[in-house]
Amino acid sequence: MKSFRIIATAVLALALSACQGGKATIDCTVKDAPSQKLVISQLNGTITEVMDTVRTDAAGHFTYKLKVREGNPEFFYVYKGGTRLASVLLEKGESVVVEADTLGNFEVSGSAGSILLKEGDDNFRTFVSNLYALSAAGAEPNEIAKEYIRHYREAVKFVLVNNKSLAVIPVLYENIGGSTATFSGVSDALIFRSTCDSLKTVYPESKYVKALEKEAARRINLFEMSNRLNSAEERAYPMLRMPSIDGTMADIDSLGSKMTLVYFWDDSDATHKMYNLDVLKPIYEKYHPLGLEIYAISVNADKVAWAQTVKAQELPWINVNDGLGTASGSLFSFNIQSIPSMVLISADGTEPIPGERQLKAELEKALK
Repeated sequence: MKSFRIIATAVLALALSACQGGKATIDCTVKDAPSQKLVISQLNGTITEVMDTVRTDAAGHFTYKLKVREGNPEFFYVYKGGTRLASVLLEKGESVVVEADTLGNFEVSGSAGSILLKEGDDNFRTFVSNLYALSAAGAEPNEIAKEYIRHYREAVKFVLVNNKSLAVIPVLYENIGGSTATFSGVSDALIFRSTCDSLKTVYPESKYVKALEKEAARRINLFEMSNRLNSAEERAYPMLRMPSIDGTMADIDSLGSKMTLVYFWDDSDATHKMYNLDVLKPIYEKYHPLGLEIYAISVNADKVAWAQTVKAQELPWINVNDGLGTASGSLFSFNIQSIPSMVLISADGTEPIPGERQLKAELEKALK
C-alpha cells in the first residue's frame, strides 16, 4: 500500500509539473502603487483585450500566471487606468520579473522576448518624444523629416536583425496617430513579406504571424498595383492578375476574348450561388462561343469554401480569389462599392452593369 501511495504521489507531481509547464509568470512590482487594482491585457491579433484584474500588496507587488502554449509566445500588458505600465512577450514556462512605475517606465528581466520587445518600444517612445520636442520648438519641416528618417532606419534595422522574434511585430505596426505610421511606404510591403516568411519558419501556428501574413499580402497587392499603374501604358481598364481555382495566375489581359464580364461575388451568399446557375451559366453557354469570357472574383476570404463552391457548381469560366476578402485590390481597381457587381470590358472600354441590368434579359441586351 505504501509503494502505491508513493507512485500515486509521483504521478500527481508529474501532472502538476506538466500543468505548470503550460504557464508563464509575471512577477511585477510597481513603485508607489500599494494595494492598487491593475489590469492584465493580452494582444489578440491587432486588438488588445482585457484578461483579468489583479491587486498589488502593500509593497506594490503581484504575481500572475498566464497560459501560454508551446511554440506560441503571447503578448501581455499591465495597465493602471489608461496608462500602460509594462509590456512582455512570454514563452511557455518563462518567469519574467518587472520593475515599473506608474508613469509607464519599466525594466524587465528573465525573458529574452520581453527584453527585445522593450528595446523596440523604447526606440519608438524616444522617436515620439523627439517629434513632440521638435514641434514644440517650432522646428522646420526638414528637421522633423530628418528625425523620421533616423527612426525609420533604426526600425528597419531592428526588424531585419531580429526577424525570427515576434518582438518585431509591434514595430511593424507603429503608429503615432491617424495615418502616421513608421512603415507607411508602399515598398514597405517587401519588409512585411520577408519578415512574415522568416517568422513562419519559427512560429508557423502563431496567431500573430497569421495576422501579419494577411497584412503582408494586402500590402504586396497594393505594392504590385502601384508598380503596374506607374509602368502601365494608357489603357481603358485596370489590369488584373489573380490566383485561379487551379492555383495558376489568371491574367485578364491574356484571355483573348472579344468581351469580358468581370463579376464580383461572394460564394458564401446563397443568392449569388443561385445567380450563377439561373443567369450566368445559360448566358455563358450561349455567348462564350461568340467571344464572351467571365472573370469571376470572389470576395470570400475562405478560399477552401470558395473552391468547394466552384467545383460543386461546375462553373466553367475563369474563377479567381486572392484570399484578401473585401481588402482585395481588385475592388479598388474597379471602384466597387457593393457586392455583387459587374463590369463589362470590350474594345470600347469599360461599362458598369447596374443591379437592375443584371437580370438575365437585361444582361443579354448589354452583351448584344
